[in-house]
Amino acid sequence: MNIPDYPPDPAGEGQAKQGPEPVWSYRGYQLRGSDFNTALVHMYRAEVQRANVWRQRLDSTTNWAVLATGAAISYAFTLAQTSHIVIPLNIILVSIFLYIEARRYRYYELWSYRVRLMETDFFAAMLVPPWHPSPDWAEALAEHLLHPHFPVSMVEAVGRRLRRNYLWIYIVIGLAWVAKIYLHPDNAVFLHEVFDRASVGPIPGPWVVLFIGGLYLLLFFFSIATIGLQNSPGEVLPRYGSLPDSLSSVSRIFPSKGLRAWFRPSHHRQQFLTLVITDKTEAVTQRIMKEIRRGVTSLEGVGMYTGKKHSVLMVALTVTEIPNLKSVVSREDPSAFVIVSPAQEILGRGFLPLSTDEPSPKSS
Repeated sequence: MNIPDYPPDPAGEGQAKQGPEPVWSYRGYQLRGSDFNTALVHMYRAEVQRANVWRQRLDSTTNWAVLATGAAISYAFTLAQTSHIVIPLNIILVSIFLYIEARRYRYYELWSYRVRLMETDFFAAMLVPPWHPSPDWAEALAEHLLHPHFPVSMVEAVGRRLRRNYLWIYIVIGLAWVAKIYLHPDNAVFLHEVFDRASVGPIPGPWVVLFIGGLYLLLFFFSIATIGLQNSPGEVLPRYGSLPDSLSSVSRIFPSKGLRAWFRPSHHRQQFLTLVITDKTEAVTQRIMKEIRRGVTSLEGVGMYTGKKHSVLMVALTVTEIPNLKSVVSREDPSAFVIVSPAQEILGRGFLPLSTDEPSPKSS
């Protein structure tokens, strides 16, 4: 078996003679380090803008709930006894607003995740030694761009918005409803009078009180039960099970001791191990190393049906490189046989480092 013949290292001796190595090229266009930084800055500004837009939408939904509550309470206390019906209806309306705001909050977290990822793993890495980002930050960002997913669940989103804003609105509505059925049209003397006034149409008052009381107990229980959900990257939250206090905030972010940004797990693009069975070994190998810039390992194989010897090329790739590999192989050897298998994890040059103490790999 041949040792993988990796393409020239962009940081090797050839760089001094040939000038800066482009980090990305496509159809004659070459993206160098300065261009990469410029593109990332523009992307950062765009993600900040999108996060701000969805943050403003959160405020709009809260304003709807506050205005609806104020209007319902004003209407209930200025009209006759039966006007208390608008308060239970307002509870339903505010619950709908809570659901809408939780959905918007998940979209806000979607863009905020990318912003925080660039802040903690790229921009902050420019300021403090060892001056290199976390090895998997680019993979995490690429995976999130290719396969967007909400960082927080709907349960966590509802719980957080309930604790931050809506729980207080529900408390105001509940107090207003109790005051309405107790004071209007005059102060109740006996408890059964309060229950009678709470009736809504054909629904008896005790059933209405039981329903609203159960709803409030459920809301308080839900707000407490979701406190431990801490997947939100867009808010400053206390982290349970965090690192020891002796570690500084800088050491929490930078990977010099195997640490990552405090708010995210490790992510990477889906990785594959490909086998290319071909009779044009040299041509296909050179094309893969030149265009895809991936190492190739050559194995000797024998077709058991024909008894003919073939070369088996083994290449480790990410999901975005598979179409390029198929195109390269088809141009050089249309009769080649390609097998693509998912890999659980690939460590080494061109991927995540085998040791967490190694510097981040060069972009290929």
